[in-house]
Amino acid sequence: MARIDGKRIAFLLTDGFEDSELTSPWRAATEAGARATLVSPRAGEVTGKNGHTQSVDTAVGNAQADEFDALVLPGGVVNADHLRMDDHAVAFTKTFFEQHKPVAVICHGAWILIEADVVRDRTITSYPSLATDLRNAGADWVDEEVVVDAGLVSSRTPDDLPAFNAKLLEEVAEGTHAAQTA
Repeated sequence: MARIDGKRIAFLLTDGFEDSELTSPWRAATEAGARATLVSPRAGEVTGKNGHTQSVDTAVGNAQADEFDALVLPGGVVNADHLRMDDHAVAFTKTFFEQHKPVAVICHGAWILIEADVVRDRTITSYPSLATDLRNAGADWVDEEVVVDAGLVSSRTPDDLPAFNAKLLEEVAEGTHAAQTA
């Protein structure tokens, strides 16, 4: 796997996230040399749907995308639904696209991309129940293990995490992508 020494990766989530969709990419990123930061609308700690707890490093209202090299959006229905209704989370997400930085999203995490209006004319995958939402937002939805579209990495479920993690590291190692736009 690619080395990403010194890169800073923001993980944006709140309670109800899919535990493995945080822990697996977090581990992959930190083992590859990155510094992972948990960003959330909540202070203190967040709890996954299966009970994993993790301390929040930065409130999303105080987080600046220019301090990070990439963004990861774990899934989980409750997590994704709450994030897409948080104005700070949506703005933070959209800024990564405006700055041409890699963004990796899995499962229901794609809902925040719809809210940020960054999927139009992009090829993406997600949990299958989001297919219509993504198509209605202008995306080309496909049912594949992992999809990369100009710095946007997407996967469907925790079963896809090995491929998702490998592409996340690859895209972060490559740096900014001119075609990654809002």
